[in-house]
Amino acid sequence: MEKLKMQTANKADENFKKLAAMFPNAVTETINENGEVVRAIDKDVLMQEISCKVVDGNEERYQFTWPDKKKSVLLANAPINRTLRPVREDETVPTGADSEGKPYCSTGSVDFDTTENLYIEGDNLEVLKLLQETYLGKIKMIYIDPPYNTGNDFVYEDDFAQNTDEYLANSGQFDEEGNRMVQNTESNGRFHTDWLNMIYPRLKLAKDLLADDGAIFISIDDNEVKNLMAMCDEVFGTSNFLATFVWQKKYGPANDAKGVSATHEYILLYGKNSDVWMPGLLPRSDEQLKAYKNPDNDPRGVWRASDLSARTYSASCDYIITGPTGLKFSPPPSRSWIVNKESYQNLLADNRITFGSDGTGRPMQKKFITEVKGGITPETWLPRERGGDNKIARYELKDIFPENLFDTPKPSKLVSYLITISGVEKDAIILDFFSGSATTAHAVMQLNAEDGGHRKFIMVQLPEKCDEKSEAYKAGYKTICEIGKERIRRAGAKIKEEAGLAAQNLDTGFRVLKCDTSNMKDVYYNPAEYEVNMFSRLEDNIKEDRTPEDLLFQVMLDLGVLLSSKIEETTIAGKKVFNVEDNYLIACFDSDVSEETIKAIAKQKPYYFVMRDSSMASDSVATNFDQIFATYSPDTVRKVL
Repeated sequence: MEKLKMQTANKADENFKKLAAMFPNAVTETINENGEVVRAIDKDVLMQEISCKVVDGNEERYQFTWPDKKKSVLLANAPINRTLRPVREDETVPTGADSEGKPYCSTGSVDFDTTENLYIEGDNLEVLKLLQETYLGKIKMIYIDPPYNTGNDFVYEDDFAQNTDEYLANSGQFDEEGNRMVQNTESNGRFHTDWLNMIYPRLKLAKDLLADDGAIFISIDDNEVKNLMAMCDEVFGTSNFLATFVWQKKYGPANDAKGVSATHEYILLYGKNSDVWMPGLLPRSDEQLKAYKNPDNDPRGVWRASDLSARTYSASCDYIITGPTGLKFSPPPSRSWIVNKESYQNLLADNRITFGSDGTGRPMQKKFITEVKGGITPETWLPRERGGDNKIARYELKDIFPENLFDTPKPSKLVSYLITISGVEKDAIILDFFSGSATTAHAVMQLNAEDGGHRKFIMVQLPEKCDEKSEAYKAGYKTICEIGKERIRRAGAKIKEEAGLAAQNLDTGFRVLKCDTSNMKDVYYNPAEYEVNMFSRLEDNIKEDRTPEDLLFQVMLDLGVLLSSKIEETTIAGKKVFNVEDNYLIACFDSDVSEETIKAIAKQKPYYFVMRDSSMASDSVATNFDQIFATYSPDTVRKVL
C-alpha cells in the first residue's frame, strides 16, 4: 500500500521535473547554503538548448517587474501542510482562524449531503493551493473583485521577509501583532509593490485551475489597471488577452469628487487558451427579433434585409445591378458591392436578393435567422442597463439585508452578464476567491433559476473580522464570511419563492469548509526529526481533535476527488465507512479493523480504498490485506494515512 502525502504539491519540484524531462542534459547537482547536495538546472546548458536568443544579466529587455517579485513566485510554488475541514452544523467549538489568527465558530452548511456548491473560509492563497490537485483544469470561469489599491483598502500581507521554511511554519501568516491584513496607504513606499505581491501568486495558482477553454474576469479601477494588465499578460500570456470591459458603476457624476468624477471601472478578461475559448452570445431583444420577417413566404423561414454594399472599394465588385422593374443600381460613391458579379448572380438565382415589396428598392441580401449567429456578440461597454451599477447593487443587498452591510457591492446582474458571455456550459464550475458579499453565488443561483442550468459555485473568503463600529457587526455578523453565507441563504430562499415550481430542483445549498492546519501531527511529515523513544506517545499520527470526516476531506484533496462529491456513511462489521461517489472512494478510519470489514469493502470494488496505517485489528489482518484485495478487487488502489 502507498502512503498518502497529505500536503499540497511543491510546484517548484514539478517545474524541475518538466525541465528535466525536456532537457535531461541540463540536470546537475550543486551544494546549497547548508552544505547539502541538491538537484539543480544548469542555466548555461539550458540556454544553449533553447537557442535563439537568451537574455541574461543586465542586458536590456522588455519586462515587468517589481521588488520581491521572485519571492512571490516562490510563495506560489511552496507546498503547505494545510487542509479543509467540513462544517456541517453551526459550530460550538471554534476551529480554523479568522483574519487575526484567532479561532472562531462558524455557521454551518445548507443541504450538506446534496448540494454541489462550496463555501470555503480561509486565506485564498492557501485555499488555491489546496484546490490544485482536485480542480486542476476543471474551473470554466473565475470572477474576482479583489481589494482595490486606493490607499484606503486593505491588502493581504504575505510576509516576504521570511524564507520558505519560516513561511510554511507560519501557517496563519500574521505579523507580531496578529494582523493578517494591513492598510496599504499611499504614503507607503511599497504602495504598488505590496498590492502586486499580493495578487501575483494568486493569479498564478488560479491559472492552473482554469479549463483549457476557461476564462477569468477581474474587476479593477484606474489605480492598478495598467499594472494588472501587464501582470496578466505575463501570467496568462499576451495572446490570451480577450477584452477590457468598461463598466458604468455610477449613473451620474459625484459632485464631491476631486477633479473629474470617475463613473466607471474595468473588468479584464483573459482566457486560458484564446484559440479554443468562445464567448457566449447574448439573446436577441424583442425589437431585434421584429426585424426578421417573411413577406415572400420563403420556405427557409424569417429573414432580414442586409446592405449589399461594402464600406471599402474593390474594382471587381463595382458593376451595375438591374432590378426586376428595369431600374439600374450602382454602389454608393467610393464604395462597391460586397460580392463580385458572379457571386451576385448565384445569390439572385437562390432567391437571396430582395428589391423591396414592389421591386423598386435598392438591392439587399436576405439574411435568414437560421443562418446567422444564435445571438448577439458581446460588447466591451457595460452600461448600467446591461450590468447594473453601485446603486442597483446597494438596493439589491438592502432587499436581502435591511441593514447597510456593504459600501460597494457588485450587482448580481453584472456577474450574471459575465457568466452569460463567458460561454460556459450550464453545468460549469464557477470560482470566486475574493467572495466578499457572495455576489457571484447569488448570480449563479439566479441564472440557474432563469434558464434551468446546474452551474456550481465555489466561494472563497478570508474570515475578515467586521469592524465593531460597522452596521454588520451591530447586526450580529462577526466576520465577512458570515455575511456572505447568510446572503446565499436568504437570496436562495427568495429566488426559489419567486420562481415557484420552476425552481423546485434549484441547488441553493452550500457545503462549508474551513482552511485549517493539517489533520496530521508533525511526525507524519518529518519522522526523521523524532527520536525513537518518542514514538510511544506518537503512535497515532492524527491530531486528537480531528474527526473521521476531517480525514476524509483531506484524503479527497490528496486524491483529487471533487469536494462536492456525494458522501454516504455506512457501518460494516461495526466500523464506520465512507462511500464517496458510488464506490469511487471508500475510506475507513476506525481502529481495530477486521478481515470481515476489509473483505466487505473489497467486494464493493472501489477505485480507491484508504485506511489508517495503524488501524488493522491484528498482524494477521495486515498480512492478509493485500491477498483479500487481490482476490476480490485487484484493481483497487490502496492507500494508508
